[in-house]
Amino acid sequence: MVSSMLHEDALRGAGWKGDAQVPYPRADPADASRLPGDTWATALLPVGVRLELVGDATSVEIDYVCATDDLGYRGPGAGTAFTAFRGGKQLSTAEASIDGGTATLDLSGATALDAAGVITIYVPEGMRPTIFKVRAIGGSLDAAPKGPRWIAYGDSITEGWIASGPAFGWTAIAARQYGLDVVNLGYAGSCRGEIASAEQIAALPADVISLAYGTNCWTRTPHSRTLFRTGLHAFLEIVRQKHPATPIVVASPIIRPDAEATPNRLGATLADLRAEVEDLISVLHDAGAVNLHLVRGLPLLAGHQLPDGVHPGDDGHHILAEAIGGAVARAVSVKA
Repeated sequence: MVSSMLHEDALRGAGWKGDAQVPYPRADPADASRLPGDTWATALLPVGVRLELVGDATSVEIDYVCATDDLGYRGPGAGTAFTAFRGGKQLSTAEASIDGGTATLDLSGATALDAAGVITIYVPEGMRPTIFKVRAIGGSLDAAPKGPRWIAYGDSITEGWIASGPAFGWTAIAARQYGLDVVNLGYAGSCRGEIASAEQIAALPADVISLAYGTNCWTRTPHSRTLFRTGLHAFLEIVRQKHPATPIVVASPIIRPDAEATPNRLGATLADLRAEVEDLISVLHDAGAVNLHLVRGLPLLAGHQLPDGVHPGDDGHHILAEAIGGAVARAVSVKA
């Protein structure tokens, strides 16, 4: 049976140790003062935090409390329920309450699936829950073995906008499909390749790292082509100082119709920034950079697959999971 020890064993996705105010931080609390305010604000959300369990219990009870019911721009897609999956199939869901309480999830449908498969329970991220205890009912549950640790750095698309729920963002889908222990460092509205973020990622243990950003360097904080390329090169160099042989997958920005041919105030279009990503990775690869992999973002999605013109819906996230997540899985395999 899983109990209060779950924080050390079955709870996954928190990159740093938290406290009562921020139980599952997605940036280093000890280094928060060096981060832009928008990065730290989104790092407070427990995106990608989940329970990973194995066992034959017919149901599970989760004692929890939530910090907010203000879901912001994402709305219900930010997560309003605990949701259990096994073998890629959703087993059950339990709506969360701002008042907290006990969520009960039916796991009986898991008996028709792979009995040894991992049960993944996603939390209502947008409500910022804290989990206290987990109880197995009608059988036993233990913490699942951990897969290769994947640090996924990116913007709102990596964070999971605007998938219909936390389980349907591309990193969550890829982690289930390929057995990866993902730590989601997707920072909506920010993620511009800040040096502080590079240093924090460098300090984390990782079997594979992915980087996927650029659109917030076209807008929000405009970058020129030179500034963007130099920043990405510096980011990679800092990560490499602590991870000299760890596979790094770099995805150039997906399509954004309003940005492709529109110069920002420093004259760079998103197409320009994408070209800089792809050229830099090619140059570094040709110069002998090891375990550095490129995924070209433009061909992956079409404009009609972006319901709000910027972010993919569920179908688009599945495509990114196959393309970028597949590249991450292959990179780990190459390392092994």
